[in-house]
Amino acid sequence: MKSLTTALCALLGQSTIVLGQGYTNESEVPLYGLSPPSTHLGSGGSSARWTDAYARAQAIVAQATLEEKLNLTRGFAGQCVGNTGSIARLGVPALCFSDAPDGIRGNEFVSAFPAGIHVAATWDRDLMYDYGRALGDEYRGKGINVALGPVAGPLGRVVRGGRNWEGLSNDPYLAGAGMGNVVRGMQDAGVMANPKHWLLNEQEWRRNPGSLGESLSSNVDDRTLHELYVFPFMDGLKEGAVSVMCSYQRVNNSYGCQNSKMLNGILKTELGFEGFVLSDWGAQHSGVASANAGLDIVMPDAGYWGQNLTNAVNNGSVSTERATDMATRILAAWYYTKQDNGSFPSPGVYSNLQKHEPIDVQANHGALIREIGAAGTVLVKNVNNALPLKKPTFVYVVGYDAQVPASPWQNPSRYGGGYEVNFGWETLKGTLVTGGGSGSSAPAYVVSPFDAIRDRVVKDRGILRWDFESINPTPYVNADACLVFINAYASESFDRTSLTDEFSDRLVKNTAANCTNTIVVIHSTGIRTVDAWIDHPNVTAVLYAGLPGQESGHSIVDVLWGDVAPSGKLPFTIAKQESDYGHLLNGTVTFDAFPQQDFTEGLYIDYRAFDRDGDEPLYAFGHGLSYTTFEYKDLAVMSEEKTDTRPIPDPAVPVVQGGHPALWDVVAHVTCTVSNTGGVAAAEVAQLYVGIPSNDEFVTPVRQLRGFEKVRVEPGKMSTVTFPLTRRDLSVWDVKAQQWRLQAGSYKIAVGASSRDIKLEGSLEIAA
Repeated sequence: MKSLTTALCALLGQSTIVLGQGYTNESEVPLYGLSPPSTHLGSGGSSARWTDAYARAQAIVAQATLEEKLNLTRGFAGQCVGNTGSIARLGVPALCFSDAPDGIRGNEFVSAFPAGIHVAATWDRDLMYDYGRALGDEYRGKGINVALGPVAGPLGRVVRGGRNWEGLSNDPYLAGAGMGNVVRGMQDAGVMANPKHWLLNEQEWRRNPGSLGESLSSNVDDRTLHELYVFPFMDGLKEGAVSVMCSYQRVNNSYGCQNSKMLNGILKTELGFEGFVLSDWGAQHSGVASANAGLDIVMPDAGYWGQNLTNAVNNGSVSTERATDMATRILAAWYYTKQDNGSFPSPGVYSNLQKHEPIDVQANHGALIREIGAAGTVLVKNVNNALPLKKPTFVYVVGYDAQVPASPWQNPSRYGGGYEVNFGWETLKGTLVTGGGSGSSAPAYVVSPFDAIRDRVVKDRGILRWDFESINPTPYVNADACLVFINAYASESFDRTSLTDEFSDRLVKNTAANCTNTIVVIHSTGIRTVDAWIDHPNVTAVLYAGLPGQESGHSIVDVLWGDVAPSGKLPFTIAKQESDYGHLLNGTVTFDAFPQQDFTEGLYIDYRAFDRDGDEPLYAFGHGLSYTTFEYKDLAVMSEEKTDTRPIPDPAVPVVQGGHPALWDVVAHVTCTVSNTGGVAAAEVAQLYVGIPSNDEFVTPVRQLRGFEKVRVEPGKMSTVTFPLTRRDLSVWDVKAQQWRLQAGSYKIAVGASSRDIKLEGSLEIAA
């Protein structure tokens, strides 16, 4: 049946969508229903700014010929990773597209920022915005119109997913906060943000069609689709994202870039998206079907369009209105971001292949990268206050990850590893500052952990020993601290095969056998299990240092020596062992011609699954230690008047970009106080979790993150934290009504330092 449905969809250019609630096993996966193509023309009604952008775009498009309009919808060879056509006689330039989401790839005099997962680990909205603004400034300075990021797809459903590190956590609320703030920052700098990948690209295996057959189909029910995977993109759209990238794989058996339900139905109609949909590179697999389904630009070349699209419009297969809409959306995005004002740099400065004066866009971004690097470092174990280091006189540095690679500049666009190379892992080639593939960055320099430690030890007039290569380092039993640096790599194009590696585990154990104060630092692209050595009595401290970018060494030394108190929190759950993740550990590996990946777990990924099953993680989602202690008190829950449990929207109120305006209304506030009861000034991330009422119609997770706030508190002082709760935060997706709705009943309110470290509990009552 699935193969037949797939064949019909391919033939008819139709999408498929599963309607229904989460299912618990594969035998309950429903059959797929056809969703016929529909067209949603942009209107520019979301805001005065969009209205103005559309009016200006429409005035230009009205003067363009059909060929000129469609020249904007395809890629051409050029200086950038992607280049559109232009309409020179009307003053419309070609647009320049480039990645990565953590820095401009394959370029010089640019910065290598921390990866998305590291930014999420800061749990700091201000830093998320500053990150986006700095990225945007660099992209704009190089003349790049469209920055390909940020990432909330993959969301991290598959624990070993190869691209999880590019995303903004495994939780839709945290990922949404990251996406919204990064988009706002980038576009405030005058660059078009391009949130990706829309939607459900949760594993790398068979993401594209090939000799084995079609690409993998991510099959998901309607409620899960909205409450998990659509959720973070809503924040990016609300902040004005002018473009979205559609994904490689199939969604419910229709390719993501020709799935009318995903593009026209949810993105452009339900969420009111005013901008343009861009294909991932080579992700278009049809001509007429993709145009009618809502794709607006194909990359990197003409794909199935070019003259074929012109012919399709002329013969009526694609309407003239749709062709006009495509061009209008692209130009409206250009006007919305004010790239027409004459000050936008020429993309010619982007190319390193032509001789020109260097265009240095780094500014003072190294300081921000260093700050984010430290803020996203998560301390998970600290026995007897082993950290911070207290001016040690003898430091021993061990491990391949402590050093700068011997020759990282052979291909800086792949620094940190190529698509198929486990760079810096068992190959012992150096510290990991980014992952591999198109998401990797090109650092102007790298401050290695060893470089920064050496400078600090010299400053303190201590002695330093090191061993970057041995699996069984020379024992220095009189060392004050043995710092072991290991990493865990991942890349686009393939998924991880393990969350550990034997070499690194043996290195830690062999070091700890001879050093009573062994401190382990892990640079990782995501979850890294540590059951092989975490209970060793000589392993006194462990830090997850993520992917911190080019200031890596400075960031970790700031935390190790206590110049910065650690405040990072885990953006995922660390299990006691790999098998604890169950069927979500690996993606679907199949050699079928029409491979299927059924999201049978529904809403229950990461901590939601651990809570449902009553499993105890090693380190919970949101966990992170500090060099001080905090006390939570004075919980108060206040609801707004006239909270309505009916489904929305009110048909009289038009949808704007990001969804119905009522979704963003604040319907309740939760407040508490956080006091610093220790002796060190530090920041704490107070986290709000909500238990939405569960019943036979809507079974809900035990708790879901619905608020967080990072506050810096001086010793002996306190800070009041306020969590606004919007209608969306408290709603479920009603499949029958095809709307978000509040449940009547008692909502459990929990505030704490992680998803399992709950400090305060209360309730919010919502009447029918």
